[in-house]
Amino acid sequence: MTQRERLTVQSPILTIDSDRIFNESAFGLRVARDVEVQSAGLAAENRKIEAELEAEEKRLTEQRSTLDAAAFRDLADAFDQKVQKTRAAQAAKGRSLSQMVDQERSLFLNAAGPVLEELMQDAGAAVILERLSVFVSANAIDITDEAIKRLDATLGSGKN
Repeated sequence: MTQRERLTVQSPILTIDSDRIFNESAFGLRVARDVEVQSAGLAAENRKIEAELEAEEKRLTEQRSTLDAAAFRDLADAFDQKVQKTRAAQAAKGRSLSQMVDQERSLFLNAAGPVLEELMQDAGAAVILERLSVFVSANAIDITDEAIKRLDATLGSGKN
């Protein structure tokens, strides 16, 4: 068993910026890249669908003069329903991306627990508080950078 690195910080109370440990860790950076790729794909899909719907709307408008009012109204209503269903489906895909980020963040924080406990023990601390919830503190008790370093070494990008 290798001996753990002793923290220079020795304090019963530590602080951490949980947003930073997620966003700046290899794990969080991988999630951000995944979301960026999927968001770009969704945006491209949305543009394609929009162009298809515009073309369909144009064809429907051109047919208006050749159809009686009832037939046109039926086609227009069907088109409106199609547009609504498409919008709802695309919005659901966007929500799914947000849910994926939330799930990944939750997985990360659960996996980070043992690493943060080890940091706490190494500093002789009894508690780690969210830095943003602390009114005033000395920067010396912030272990965010060390947490990111250890989480990267332990969890990496989280793909494994």
